[in-house]
Amino acid sequence: MNYNEALEYIHSVSWTFCKPGLDRIKELTEKLGNPQNNLKFIHVAGTNGKGSFCSMLHSVLKEQGYRVGLFTSPYIKFFNERIAINGEPISNEDLAAITEKVKPIADSMTDKPTEFELITAIGMEYFKNKKCNYVVLECGLGGRLDSTNIIETSVLSVITGIALDHTAILGDTIPKIAREKAGIIKENTPVLWCGNDNDAKEVILKESKIKNAPFYEVNRTPLKVQKQTLDGTFFEFNNLKDLKINLLGSYQIENAVNVLNAIEILKNQGVIITDKAVKEGLKKAKWHARFEMISHTPLIIFDGGHNPQGVCEAVKSIKQYFGNEKLNIVTGVMADKDYNYIASKISEIASKVFCLTPDNPRALSANDYASVFNSLGAEASCYLTVKDAVSSAVNDALKNNKSILCLGSLYMYGEVVDSIP
Repeated sequence: MNYNEALEYIHSVSWTFCKPGLDRIKELTEKLGNPQNNLKFIHVAGTNGKGSFCSMLHSVLKEQGYRVGLFTSPYIKFFNERIAINGEPISNEDLAAITEKVKPIADSMTDKPTEFELITAIGMEYFKNKKCNYVVLECGLGGRLDSTNIIETSVLSVITGIALDHTAILGDTIPKIAREKAGIIKENTPVLWCGNDNDAKEVILKESKIKNAPFYEVNRTPLKVQKQTLDGTFFEFNNLKDLKINLLGSYQIENAVNVLNAIEILKNQGVIITDKAVKEGLKKAKWHARFEMISHTPLIIFDGGHNPQGVCEAVKSIKQYFGNEKLNIVTGVMADKDYNYIASKISEIASKVFCLTPDNPRALSANDYASVFNSLGAEASCYLTVKDAVSSAVNDALKNNKSILCLGSLYMYGEVVDSIP
């Protein structure tokens, strides 16, 4: 099996519906020899902020000299990004070889694994083969029944925050969603809660007590922000001076504080992490498509905010960096999101809105989305393709000295980057 055949096989599994449950991934990993049992995990769940948290913590552990696996989703430009070690995505050869090993096992199962379960199993086998010291493991959806929850133990469980998203699957209230996320908490394993919702906190604290898991709530008091610009955020935290993150977005400093709290818990468990590794790791951390500057002329920022909370954070960041300046907005949305509210928030920072229809069966049409913006008093037009929307936004920005925010699904990222003239 070569690389293209491996990808074709992985993607051949229908992912048009969710099949929650751990039975399939349990059977698959058991027949692989339970590779996950040979690894140490930092398991991360939450509605928003998971990826940035994982990227920063991975970078710090890498700077310390550990061999660190990173499992994330979705990918931005290339499939291999989802499974990486010390910043290097899995090679085409390794992906093909492991998929070839997994395929006959998966094909023999009566209840076939989902695409995400296949990828999880491949990742576990890869990290075991490469003898990772730690794996920073991001949940795909929820937590309790997510295939990443096949792990029996972890070094630390992290829940970054809870908001209403994927309500048809996870539940239609904050406590219901919190119960799903809290499913990653393991017996006698510390859990770090980074959110702000008290109802969610109560659920997570209750589960922690049931599992005899030491409960930690993120402490933001020691944070002193010195400067936040498009060149990065400069700050102090406790005795750590001259800290910097290059990840943009007002919310990234909160993610960095979450990581610093997690590091303290890990150090208390005997994990060696020096101040130098913390400084260098935070500074070198990269995470594409999260309030990322992808062009200077005109200035274009891409942000993967696609639910109300994510969009609110992006709007907050724009106001922080640009003040009262209005931007050209390139955006598309799923029909199952609260797009009326999302549009109302985007309208606060919009000069003109260039609407597109995302390449997804759940997408709201560009025409319908533009109608929402126009009804709110924001000048909006619709486009057939990402390229058309970006090109029009760029031409207008160059003519009228405007900056651009591209906002929406992470899957738009590659198309947006490729569409910049």
